Amino acid sequence: MLNFHYAIDPRLLAAARRTALVDIDPGLLQFWMSTGQLAVPPHDHYLTTGETVGTPDARFSDCGVPWIHIRPPVCLDLWPFIADPPSEAFTTVSSWMTADFLKVTENGKTFLRENTKRIAFRRFLDLPRHTPQPLELALYLVDKDAKEKARVEGHGWRVRHSREVAGSPESYRSYIQRSRGEFSCAKPSCIAFQNAWISDRTLCYLASGRPAVVQHTGPSAFLPDGEGLLRFTTLEEAADGLERVNADYERHCRAGREIAETYFDAEQVVARILNETLGSKPRSLNDSGATFPNAVLGV
Repeated sequence: MLNFHYAIDPRLLAAARRTALVDIDPGLLQFWMSTGQLAVPPHDHYLTTGETVGTPDARFSDCGVPWIHIRPPVCLDLWPFIADPPSEAFTTVSSWMTADFLKVTENGKTFLRENTKRIAFRRFLDLPRHTPQPLELALYLVDKDAKEKARVEGHGWRVRHSREVAGSPESYRSYIQRSRGEFSCAKPSCIAFQNAWISDRTLCYLASGRPAVVQHTGPSAFLPDGEGLLRFTTLEEAADGLERVNADYERHCRAGREIAETYFDAEQVVARILNETLGSKPRSLNDSGATFPNAVLGV
């Protein structure tokens, strides 16, 4: 059983001959576990998409777990290279204001810290004033977000409701493949944890031959940074990344597809998962003698 639901009922796990936890929130999952905010039942294997999880470079606990590193997959057959001329806008599809708040403790005080895309994009609201490149956000918005929407549009962004452009798998794919590329920011926790996270949505852009200019989430041993995928930390770097892509657009399109093929091909990723989880003796949490430290981390 591949478990993406961290707090799954242990009785369901017991029904499977072999189990593997799949960590798709690197840094956050370990933070929740180590601070006692999430009780994860024992599994035979522990997989993570976080490049730094369980390494000396990690800014968070490994929770005493022997993490196996995998990469987020993209199915290249379902996301083929698109040679058709794109629309003029760099886009992304995202949540906005959610209930994603982190319970953190600093200097003996415990409080909630917002960990949303709303906060992430706030630093870059002025970007449309620094680039001629049209930028469009497809956001999940509700009625109470009307003022937020108007504020974002007032800074020069195009804003659409995600339900209009991504209400089905087919429309989601079409929207991405019609885009000129992706521009997106990462949640604050990714920046704080420096987990080298990359979105599976970004992989869909890259596989489609659509370059991505996305926020830098930490040093990576394999993520390219300059062709097809350009990562930024400042508003100036974001504007420069868009300019560099447009200066040699077709080259960056080809490079984006090559990144997806080389590092994130679903066939290769799934083969590694199966080899790691089925080709070796199960390593349960109980067998390893590992425990989850009750440490409190600041984010």
